[in-house]
Amino acid sequence: MLINKFTVIKGRKVLLVPYREEHVVKYHKWMKSEELQRLTASEPLTLEEEYEMQKSWQKDNNKCTFIILDKERYEMSGSEIDAMIGDTNLFFATPEDRLCAEAEIMIAESWARGRRCGWEGMLLMIVYAVTYLDVKQFVVKISCDNLPSISLFQSIGFIEMNRSTVFQEITFSKLVDESWIDWIRNSLGKFDIEDSSANFPLD
Repeated sequence: MLINKFTVIKGRKVLLVPYREEHVVKYHKWMKSEELQRLTASEPLTLEEEYEMQKSWQKDNNKCTFIILDKERYEMSGSEIDAMIGDTNLFFATPEDRLCAEAEIMIAESWARGRRCGWEGMLLMIVYAVTYLDVKQFVVKISCDNLPSISLFQSIGFIEMNRSTVFQEITFSKLVDESWIDWIRNSLGKFDIEDSSANFPLD
């Protein structure tokens, strides 16, 4: 997350902001959900462990994490916590090799589902990764019963590569090419990628 520590991405429906300490309590509340644990293949953590996880991720060059905000709610309330609806992540093998990224997205708030917030959030993350991190391939691993996530990635152009009956998981992949990125940019319409370092003190 050192990669995107001060990056803010603004779309039409959502904003992507770095995962910071003030987001942890709400994120921890989300991850108490057995449904989200199952869909994201996550283990429950204590609040203290969640704070430690956030700190470690913030310093980790192998990860890129954004909290997803509902743009309309944020503009009305001015509160990132109130506007939090999910997160999106990229994982890399090493900091030196960012050609391939494993991607994840979660819309945790039920009221925000079915509004294409996850779709836009993932497209914004992809454009950021291709433009600033030079990613050439994306891979996603999805639980077989996570039909909304499967449908989302198929609609973006990801292709099924492998299906594991042991782990009940499907692996999808997408190679980056110019026509695909052009389609994503056209689909997104207006968006902005900004450096917000002036708003936060340096560690």
